[in-house]
Amino acid sequence: MTRPRVMGIVNVTPDSFSDGGLYADTSRAVEHGRQLLADGADLLDIGGESTRPGATRPVVGEELDRVIPVITQLAAEGARISVDTMRAPVAEAALAAGAQVVNDVSGGLADPEILEVVAHSDAAYVAMHWRAHATDMQDFTGYGPGGVVEGVRRELGERLAAIVAAGIDPERVLLDPGLGFAKTAEHNWELLRGLAALESLGRPLLIGASRKSFLGALLALDGVPRPVGEREFAHAALVVLLAQRSVSCLRVHDVRATCDALAVVEALAAGGVASAGGVGQGDVS
Repeated sequence: MTRPRVMGIVNVTPDSFSDGGLYADTSRAVEHGRQLLADGADLLDIGGESTRPGATRPVVGEELDRVIPVITQLAAEGARISVDTMRAPVAEAALAAGAQVVNDVSGGLADPEILEVVAHSDAAYVAMHWRAHATDMQDFTGYGPGGVVEGVRRELGERLAAIVAAGIDPERVLLDPGLGFAKTAEHNWELLRGLAALESLGRPLLIGASRKSFLGALLALDGVPRPVGEREFAHAALVVLLAQRSVSCLRVHDVRATCDALAVVEALAAGGVASAGGVGQGDVS
């Protein structure tokens, strides 16, 4: 099997749904990035704008002030960096600071000039399925007779065509179905069941399911969703399944748990791990 790359999330924000405020200054964000790398992350996704439902956008200067110092320091230490932004000026500054990937949740819709920035670089580009900004994205959950899988496949295909037309080599593009963005909980499950339709677009897939509300809803007790910080076991189970599909990258908060789940899948695919020594009589109780 080809092991999915693990993208560790570094939210340099005060208001992200999972860890807003925990790493809102440069020193804490850098230290968190170092820990994610030590836990096994292949690259870090550094973002300065929360995209949780209802979030208010920071001004461009504020977003730059949040992410550029973090990117500069971690890139200087040898980390592979992705910048999580929808804005061309932020993408351009991040690439100059050492980022190698632009992760654009809008797929170029929020700021079409971001495609030109990427086209004039050698960066990889992640295009997510997106319909509207966080303040009103949940008003756009209608997908018509073809359903969410066909709708997302069609709209991502349109974005891929626009990206290539902007001069970006398709070999540098990954696609993300955008779990939770203009989607209901059931939509997310339908997309995860229907990944084969998205694979037909011919580009690697990135999946970001970590700690999201559809997992909280699945694990609800008496109608109360499972708290954000208590959804990791469910996410690890999902990681095991996704690793057996043609998913190329997993965007996650808990890198260690994700890497542990991937190690299990790899061991099973390889027929076991010789260094484990097998199961002895004292290991069965």
